[in-house]
Amino acid sequence: MTSPLLREFSSAPMVDAASKDAVQARVDDILRPAGATSRLDEVAVWLAGWQHTTVPQVAKPAAVIFAADHGVVAEGVSAYPAEVTKAMLAAFEASKASVSALAAVAGATVTAVDVGVGNPTGNIRFEPALNQRRFDECFAIGRSTVAALDTDLLIIGEMGIGNTTAAAAVSAAILGAEASPFVGRGTGVSDEAMRNKAAVVADAVARIAEQTDPLEILREVGGAELAAMAGALFEARMQSIPVLLDGYIATSPALVLHAIDPDFIANCWAGHESAEPGHQLVLSHLDRSPLLTLDMRLGEASGAMAAVPLVKMACALVTNVPTFTEWFGDSPAGGHD
Repeated sequence: MTSPLLREFSSAPMVDAASKDAVQARVDDILRPAGATSRLDEVAVWLAGWQHTTVPQVAKPAAVIFAADHGVVAEGVSAYPAEVTKAMLAAFEASKASVSALAAVAGATVTAVDVGVGNPTGNIRFEPALNQRRFDECFAIGRSTVAALDTDLLIIGEMGIGNTTAAAAVSAAILGAEASPFVGRGTGVSDEAMRNKAAVVADAVARIAEQTDPLEILREVGGAELAAMAGALFEARMQSIPVLLDGYIATSPALVLHAIDPDFIANCWAGHESAEPGHQLVLSHLDRSPLLTLDMRLGEASGAMAAVPLVKMACALVTNVPTFTEWFGDSPAGGHD
């Protein structure tokens, strides 16, 4: 699938440099000391470029959460049973999950998509997570879900007991690194379970040691929801929708796309940095600085959702505040000091 994606990507819209430059010029003359809100100003400039407007805004933020079960749970890698995934899917659908509470404050919608609850992947320690047909189906579901959305800021999240194991395996395999630094406690496993989890990830990575195709790595040691998230991220890029990356599991598909072509995720900003050590390693490789660092490890798009109000504020800071020129008629000497 890598070659078809690259061919399709050749027609992808590029960032609107003129809009970025116009918003940056406004930032340079804004009615406050130069650099006083620099990180937020950078976010607004980034958003303007992908929204193709000189008036960036977040009026229709949306989160999509893909849920699926993992066969690797049989290896004892999680503190919770696989049945929790089904229960959480019901909570998303009833708007009773933690991300639902955050979304209500952020003014965002949440859509949950079942891509494999009750239909677990293969145990990645010994076999591919997905066959080619199912991988393609999940990737396509991710794309079609985003294509049907009306949003100006997208968050892509997940739910799947066992999926920090899959994220660790994908990340280590993509980066050609030892597995253990990419393995964290996930749902809060014990020290003994943590050692077992590291061994499982190491075995999964060793099983595909000769594989170099990023999408094949995702198919082999990822999961149904990870494949769907990869499709969703690709479609967002094809539609020039700005994306806030969530935690470790949601960022690992971005790492896969980045390995194919870094421009595949040029429209992505890191919403937060989770407590998972592997997430920190992946964000460093992607050169993405997170908006928030709150040691969250909930998943379900929650960390990035918590950053949505900040992005809204970033827009307000460049659209609702006059420039020195607008306020005084001419920029006074020393006005930015």
